[in-house]
Amino acid sequence: MLQGTGSNVGKSMLVAGLIRAARLRGLSVAPFKPQNMSNNAAVTSDGGEIGRAQALQARAAGLAPHTDMNPVLLKPETDTGAQLVVQGKRQALLAARDYLRVKPTLMAPVLDSFNRLRDAHDLVIVEGAGSPAEVNLRGGDIANMGFAVAADVPVILAGDIDRGGVIAQIVGTQAVLDDTDRAQVAGFLINKFRGDPRLFDDGYAYIADRTGWPGFGTLPWFGDAWKLPAEDALDLRHRQTDGAFRVVCLGLSRIANFDDLDPLAQEPGVSLRILKAGEVLPGDTDLVILPGSKSTRGDLDFLRRQGWDVDLAAHRRRGGWVLGICGGYQMLGHTVHDPDGIEGSAGTTPGLGLLDVDTRMLPEKRLSLTQARHLATDTPVSGYEIHIGHTDGPDTARPFATVEGRPEGAISADGRVMGSYLHGLFSDNSFRAAFLQMLGAEASGADYDASVEGTLDALAAHVEQHLDVEGLLAAAR
Repeated sequence: MLQGTGSNVGKSMLVAGLIRAARLRGLSVAPFKPQNMSNNAAVTSDGGEIGRAQALQARAAGLAPHTDMNPVLLKPETDTGAQLVVQGKRQALLAARDYLRVKPTLMAPVLDSFNRLRDAHDLVIVEGAGSPAEVNLRGGDIANMGFAVAADVPVILAGDIDRGGVIAQIVGTQAVLDDTDRAQVAGFLINKFRGDPRLFDDGYAYIADRTGWPGFGTLPWFGDAWKLPAEDALDLRHRQTDGAFRVVCLGLSRIANFDDLDPLAQEPGVSLRILKAGEVLPGDTDLVILPGSKSTRGDLDFLRRQGWDVDLAAHRRRGGWVLGICGGYQMLGHTVHDPDGIEGSAGTTPGLGLLDVDTRMLPEKRLSLTQARHLATDTPVSGYEIHIGHTDGPDTARPFATVEGRPEGAISADGRVMGSYLHGLFSDNSFRAAFLQMLGAEASGADYDASVEGTLDALAAHVEQHLDVEGLLAAAR
């Protein structure tokens, strides 16, 4: 089990690299994360949903994503509440205090999923969440040491030298762990070193001497990490690419399934920018993307507080293109009705009125791997659906696509505003090229899947070169 000294220390990437390295050594290996908190989810082969990072790790292992790989998923909808997904299925919307009460009951399904993976594979590599140093959360813990002790899984502690203070990160973590948890740690490693790793030899030796834990290496910064799908919206907002065709995605407060944008970031003819709160939509924007959201009505209010509704209206008057995906599609209509409080408090919120449609939230969540045909370009496209709600109205008579012969999505009368529930569209090379060309943009014809596979192989080689993979595998039991 790989645990981190904090959030965003690179655990997900490390696990993906180790999994691909183990697979290339001929091992049957699977990823596992007991509890994840993310609005970036993937639809699984068994009809559920898991965190997007575990889907990437499954790909590194050569496996289809399965709900056992991430049995507890928390999808934040407000600052104090989140949707609880257990073994792929939506269970409830819980306030933080209520989740603390429910959490101890979740160890049973967590261990159930873990045991199935353990029995089916040579190796399971587990990813922790946050940090075990958050000892105030130790009671009922299922994400870090609570799981490691219950399942008797050895822990490797990863520190992030890029953010500074890595010696204190690791030594301090050891200091706050109790004896039982401390004994579960089999060693440490250092991640994200920039420059010559030998320059940290003295610091590395100090950590080993002070903690008594063996070290498994110092991993230099992996420069191609941006080519892999991002799980954290913070990672996405740091990305900005250059190209003649200018695409701006609105950085919503509850942005969800933003991996839709990753393939666009690799198009040399596209300039992709994530608009931050308080920023104004540039007047030279060609395409505005309204992404998915875990709280459609809440993000409509957020959008208006930034003045982006005014910016979008001006963009439309200038003849710009608009694409709404999933929650973004719902926002483009006249109203979003949630009479039963499915996504929060019950009520109705006015939409942007850029599409002649209305949305009603429904208790049933649609989770589906979907094959469709984009009508404007007559191009087949693969994607997935993961949403609550039904959208209807006059503009659905001009569908964005068809799915098994039925219409999907909507397009405005002038063709400039488009909405669809289909995620993952731009990962499809043929659709991405056809769609960009339809809008007058240059398409590279690049193979996105091949890029991801090549990057995973390069990551595995990077891990093999700089970490003691033999020692890490020997630590497993």
